[in-house]
Amino acid sequence: MSGTLVRWATRHGFARLGISAAARKGDPQARFFVDPAVRADPYPFYDQIRAQGPLVHGRIMWATARHDVASAVLRSEAFGVGFNDQRLPAPIALLWRLGRRTAPIGPVDPPSMLVTDPPDHTRYRRLVSKVFTARAIEALRPKIERTAEELLDGLGPRFDLVEQYAALLPVTVIADILGVPLAMRRQFLDWGTMAAPTLDLGLTYRQYRRTEIGIRQSNAWMRGHFERLRREPGDDLLSQLVHLEGEQLTDDELLATAGLLLAAGFETTVNLLGTGAALLMAHPAQLELLRDDPSLWRGAVEEMLRFDSPVQNSARICQRPVEIAGIQLHPGHVVVPMLGGANRDPAVFADPGRFDVTRANARDHLSFSGGVHYCLGAALARLEGEIGLRTLFDRHPGLTVAGEPRRRKTRVLRGYESLPVAVSVTV
Repeated sequence: MSGTLVRWATRHGFARLGISAAARKGDPQARFFVDPAVRADPYPFYDQIRAQGPLVHGRIMWATARHDVASAVLRSEAFGVGFNDQRLPAPIALLWRLGRRTAPIGPVDPPSMLVTDPPDHTRYRRLVSKVFTARAIEALRPKIERTAEELLDGLGPRFDLVEQYAALLPVTVIADILGVPLAMRRQFLDWGTMAAPTLDLGLTYRQYRRTEIGIRQSNAWMRGHFERLRREPGDDLLSQLVHLEGEQLTDDELLATAGLLLAAGFETTVNLLGTGAALLMAHPAQLELLRDDPSLWRGAVEEMLRFDSPVQNSARICQRPVEIAGIQLHPGHVVVPMLGGANRDPAVFADPGRFDVTRANARDHLSFSGGVHYCLGAALARLEGEIGLRTLFDRHPGLTVAGEPRRRKTRVLRGYESLPVAVSVTV
């Protein structure tokens, strides 16, 4: 049996069997994984989960769509993200460990910060934070503004907003951060797209095999890139990470960090840009408010993140006994904070189904998670969202949808795969 097949079986294959069995027995939470209608519009599903209680138990997991409970789980030290194979049945645990020996390092593989708990996570974040500072992010503003203008310069009266703008803007910025040649931009875009489904649970073998191909290819290129940066460092942030003085990141740790920046930094922002543009085209009165008062743009981006979050769900594993919302949880219990549902909790957001760029508490959303795993790239995503959307609508105030939009097939990540638009010609 190949290593890829072993990894698929232990990560997704057995989960697919469990999900299918739960769905046949009427488990409402299994609908999230199997129902195409839920993928198309998950918000009624979140409302149902929220109505059942603060913390809902299913055959697969515990889940919450309440803002206060989701926030408590994300911030609690009783939960972690690291997987303990000792809790698996012995034969499956053995397969899991065998599969890990030849696995590439993707965004959901250790030592990625997405799946690493303190103290290792604390060390990685501390080292990365030395170069990924607020000042360093703000210094990218001119680059982002220039890139947005250049991308729009090359577009005709009709174009695919995702493929030709929303995807290229963040991948260009990430490439700059990683010191990657501009000529590699499309290749990095392909690798990021191939790796994105790994955040979902229950992939088919064909889907999983494709993700591994992309991750393995990007791993090989990045390892060679580290060697080039050691010989000839640039002024990019990855060069600074490679040349940290004193305590340093290993190549595997650098690989995990670079892969996380590519997958998380790119995926979050392309979804934000595509969704944000679609929302403003669908709500012209809100766009008019932004034209009249550009100071509202920063809050508008927060409302976009709240209203239709680029990342819909997270997951935490209980590490020690803890009581949440009056319910006793034990080690090994998996809790899924449904971020998209928490962001529509009427207990926190008045009339949560209304898109309102003037919403005073929009920033209270949980789209960037919370606690020690709060998104390291949140400031960059916000900056790219504000600049990218404002530049787009300043240039094309009459932008309209000009074809059938197509949603991405992923469930954890939510956004558009294709969004055809047309530029309104005024006389």
